[in-house]
Amino acid sequence: MRQFALSCVLAASLALPAFAEEVTIATAQGDVTLPAQPQKVAVFDIAAIDSLNALGVAVAGAPDNTYMPYLQDATKDAAKIGTLFEPNLETLAGLGPDLIIIGGRSAAQKAAVEQVGTTIDMTISPDLLTDAKARIDAYGKLFAKTDEATALNATLDEKIAALQEASKGKGKALVILTNGPKMSAYGKGSRFGWIYDATGLPEAVENLKVGSHGDAISHEFIAEANPDWLFVIDRGAAVGAEGQSAEATLTNPLIEGTNAWKNGRVAYLPPANMYISGAGYNSLVETLDQLTAAVSK
Repeated sequence: MRQFALSCVLAASLALPAFAEEVTIATAQGDVTLPAQPQKVAVFDIAAIDSLNALGVAVAGAPDNTYMPYLQDATKDAAKIGTLFEPNLETLAGLGPDLIIIGGRSAAQKAAVEQVGTTIDMTISPDLLTDAKARIDAYGKLFAKTDEATALNATLDEKIAALQEASKGKGKALVILTNGPKMSAYGKGSRFGWIYDATGLPEAVENLKVGSHGDAISHEFIAEANPDWLFVIDRGAAVGAEGQSAEATLTNPLIEGTNAWKNGRVAYLPPANMYISGAGYNSLVETLDQLTAAVSK
């Protein structure tokens, strides 16, 4: 009888789920404790997919469009779980993810998707360089890839140092975004202000409005600022929209009179990298390399 009771206890214990090891990681909304090494992950943030891909972590669910060609290849076997703005909750529920990652454009959908499963917000702040590395560290810890994460961040540090060295004494910069014929300028502390941090170049115009949409500007504004460097992001090209290109928008006598234009220092940054997946590891590496090549001429 006693042996039978022991057998029943043993059988019952084997039937219970094993307690997974837990880890605490930093997110955009503070530290969160999660079961380590989730097996089935659905991701609504392009930068997160990028960095996870660099770490060798496959995602089980991804947005219908990841915009970046190399990420479309990386997610070809993943379930399509809707867009960054409209998650497909039915498909997501059918996938049964152990973890859902949101961030940036998809962050507003947290209340909706967390009905399906555990959700973390990995939004990147304007302090992009710091946050990009922090997210890589968090993913490394979560997926037991801390050595890989350390190596990726070391590469980022090396590339930033090389860019800043190449940028020394190269004058002042202005970062702008074009959207067809419209233009906006971005200063330090804004969405694209990390370019000043990465290059070390001072602003051609200080005290620009801090916000995701920047300061609306004109050709006259750029002419008056007369930057030594003009870093350009083409929103239309980033999202595949039809309309006037950044080059066409900037081809204007007023801008052609600036130091940046006359000295061949107008740099068109990779659009989707900047606008869609700026803090993703592979995206950031490509952008830093292009910046270094530009300022080294």
